[in-house]
Amino acid sequence: MRLNQVAREKSTETGERSLLRENKKVITPLYLKEHSLFSCISARIMTSSSRISPTSGVLFGLGVGPGDPELITLKSLRILQQTPIIAYPASENGESFARSIISEHLLKGRPEKQIEIPIRLPFVALDRAPAQRIYDQAAAVLAEHLSAGENVALLCEGDPFFYGSFQYLFERLAPHHPIEVVPGITSFTASAAALGMPLTARNDVLTVLPGPLDAEDLRERLLKTEAAVIMKIGRHFSKIRAVLEEIGLVETARYIERATLPNQRILPLHEIDPETVPYFSMILVHRKASRRQAE
Repeated sequence: MRLNQVAREKSTETGERSLLRENKKVITPLYLKEHSLFSCISARIMTSSSRISPTSGVLFGLGVGPGDPELITLKSLRILQQTPIIAYPASENGESFARSIISEHLLKGRPEKQIEIPIRLPFVALDRAPAQRIYDQAAAVLAEHLSAGENVALLCEGDPFFYGSFQYLFERLAPHHPIEVVPGITSFTASAAALGMPLTARNDVLTVLPGPLDAEDLRERLLKTEAAVIMKIGRHFSKIRAVLEEIGLVETARYIERATLPNQRILPLHEIDPETVPYFSMILVHRKASRRQAE
């Protein structure tokens, strides 16, 4: 059943559809939000096939890489150019980074009348409720196409299961529809390549740390690992740099922003203006870097 409050079809030549941001009525979510990601994965494995219709289309979660269009995998490219419907996250009033990565590939080949579904997400740092409502609505829209036997490709920058927005739709749709996840090149491995900085060797432990962690948590975790990737830096840069200075790791830390994109920047930490640091930035640090160079 089509949910009028969830989506409307734009009358454009591309057949693009956009999720409505204004909902005057409360819509009961098609999938229960209390399903956590991990309980949903268990349900997906343990569920009998009778819960998934044999006529359902397949949802493909496509990792499209860190930004360089040439870093998309051959499998993702093939599925992208064969699937009649593509969906992707987009900012509330702007464009989609994931869509921009694959735009040139769509010019070279795509199904006739391929439908696009932007999933427009509000950027709200503390209140997650608006985003959760959008994911509920997006799941309902995608489920409508899947239930009609149509395959859908859902784009995700980087890798779908590494801090990817794809997982929030996966947990809502996996119990009811077949899903295939195609991994992508992550931003931190692309950053290591761009920096010419090996991440780990031998028995090194690598820790991935979100920048929003508080200073004490960052400090404790950095002291317990040989190598670390600090992501989602943005407005947290000053705090992160101060922690690295405090524990003596600032000299072995490397900063990069917008890795693999034309406007990529690599700078020493002491040269960075905290006011200019974007969300798509990260710091790679290795405790044994100086020793490794000596070896």
